[in-house]
Amino acid sequence: MEIVKIRDEFIKLGQVIKLSGFVENGACAKEVIQKGEVLLNGTVEYQRGKKVVPGDIVTFHHQSFQVESANK
Repeated sequence: MEIVKIRDEFIKLGQVIKLSGFVENGACAKEVIQKGEVLLNGTVEYQRGKKVVPGDIVTFHHQSFQVESANK
């Protein structure tokens, strides 16, 4: 499983899928989230502003990554 490291205590879902490289920009992130194509910890998430914290797992089109703190 891929790892995405974040500096802060949380990151918004739309931002983290851009950071992961799953989508190119915020407009694409908004679209795939609204279509229900993104899972957060195994559950479809429709809020692009949803807080994602270290330990969370994000899945998009059968590819997953886990969010970790860069401060470890």
